Amino acid sequence: MLGVAVAATAALAGCPLFGADFSTNQRVDTLPVAADSSAIVRSIGVGDGFHADFGSGLWEGRPIGIPYTVVNRKTRRSRVRFDYADESDRVRYPIPRGVKIEGGGDRHALLVDRSSCRLYELYALRREGSGWRAGSGATWSLRRPKLRPRGWTSADAAGLPILPLLARPGNRPIRHALRVTVSETRSAFTFPARHFASDNDDPSLPRMGERLRLKASVDISGLPRQARRIAWAMQTYGLIVADNGSDWYVSGVPSARWDNDQLHALDGITGRDFEVVDASSLNR
Repeated sequence: MLGVAVAATAALAGCPLFGADFSTNQRVDTLPVAADSSAIVRSIGVGDGFHADFGSGLWEGRPIGIPYTVVNRKTRRSRVRFDYADESDRVRYPIPRGVKIEGGGDRHALLVDRSSCRLYELYALRREGSGWRAGSGATWSLRRPKLRPRGWTSADAAGLPILPLLARPGNRPIRHALRVTVSETRSAFTFPARHFASDNDDPSLPRMGERLRLKASVDISGLPRQARRIAWAMQTYGLIVADNGSDWYVSGVPSARWDNDQLHALDGITGRDFEVVDASSLNR
């Protein structure tokens, strides 16, 4: 299953998660290693372990991962007040009663309108009186995605969508890059990212949008099925730096379908098993 090379677009609720030609849905397993790969990987941490920041059950009373909510045209639209209004899409957001919000400080809310195949994402969503307030918000057509304006954030620091980069459980291969966080980034971004969140110009630090790849020399054949599925995606489509956070933390959705013991089989992977990809050929 995991060696099949036929391209297919990931889908959710009957909607594509962007087209197969979108940068984060393109394979990077044959692309060259970036000239500054070793320096960037060292800056993240060669001995630091990989961590699947998602799973089943609860951690400190919260689901493990970033959840999403499927809505439709009948879902009530709400006005949201933004802390970063100048870089937010000021539309009405379909926030249902019982909307799923990520635990912890980021409080992401990801909303998929299955009627229009439109994605709405909010950062730091919370109640304010009878309404809603968020740090920032962004929306995309899942069929015809457009990049954020240059220099704009989204619900994520890199100005990227979150949901199309999350690991989701299933039997089919994951055919897109996965979202990863690192503790320090450079004051720069690279396609398809649109925004940076740092004042450090050290060239050894990764940029927002940096594409990393699990080395082909890492033998994943002995991993249990769910761990092998994640590892195959990291070798084939790679990771994309999307936010500042814990090093080598890869994002996914919470689900009872995850087997935490299988995911923990990935704990033996460390920073030295990754390389930075020269993804300039994916620019469009």
